Amino acid sequence: MKIIIAPTKKMVVNTNDFDIQGLPVYIEETRQVLKKMRTFTYEQAKAMWHCSDKLARPNYTWLQELDLDTQLTPAILGYTGIQYQYMAPDLFTAPALAYVQANLRILSGFYGILRPFDGVVPYRLEMQSAIQVAGSRNLYEFWGNRLYQALRFNDGPVLNLASQEYAKTITPFLQPNDRMINVVFGSEVNGKLKIKATLAKMARGEMVRYLAENNVHDVSAVTHFDHPDWHFDSDRSTADQLVFVNNERQH
Repeated sequence: MKIIIAPTKKMVVNTNDFDIQGLPVYIEETRQVLKKMRTFTYEQAKAMWHCSDKLARPNYTWLQELDLDTQLTPAILGYTGIQYQYMAPDLFTAPALAYVQANLRILSGFYGILRPFDGVVPYRLEMQSAIQVAGSRNLYEFWGNRLYQALRFNDGPVLNLASQEYAKTITPFLQPNDRMINVVFGSEVNGKLKIKATLAKMARGEMVRYLAENNVHDVSAVTHFDHPDWHFDSDRSTADQLVFVNNERQH
């Protein structure tokens, strides 16, 4: 069972805690993306990033300097947003680290798809960013079915803990016999299920940690996710969608 998650905008350099175990599988495609990004003027880059000058200025400077081959951080430590904070991979046991390296994949607009110990550098590029690389209309078209192929659905199901923006890199290519199981973390508000982004990100990170620490390889065992804030809702769930509801009811 493979698990897919999204990246985060917040990234750091951490070359001390763990060694990298290789380069991203699509590093040559990343070089193409970087080459295209470097043709942008500052204003074009700022528009692509949809951010303030305070964020755009250092990112634009970094864009000109970054080196895809040096000062590399293992991907799972490079991303530092909410999901990764709650995953807390720096506290994993050795078996849990081996589990995520074998089973967890991080989807990325810049790198395509990453194993946890692939070496990365900080970058700013969302999958839905307005950028046309190598004649493509957008990054979805540029990456095509590469990310889908890398997941090897023939080997077993894929558990989707990614956001919709990133899951869309996979879903168009699913074949009838492929099995992708979506995991939904929702809060019950006035009898209806609503997804609260921050809570969902926290839960996704905690679920990855649970799966790794318990060496979970079977989809049915995912429903045993043991957390005081969430319970599995069998009534709302289907074979292809597992629904977990926040235990704090809100009206």
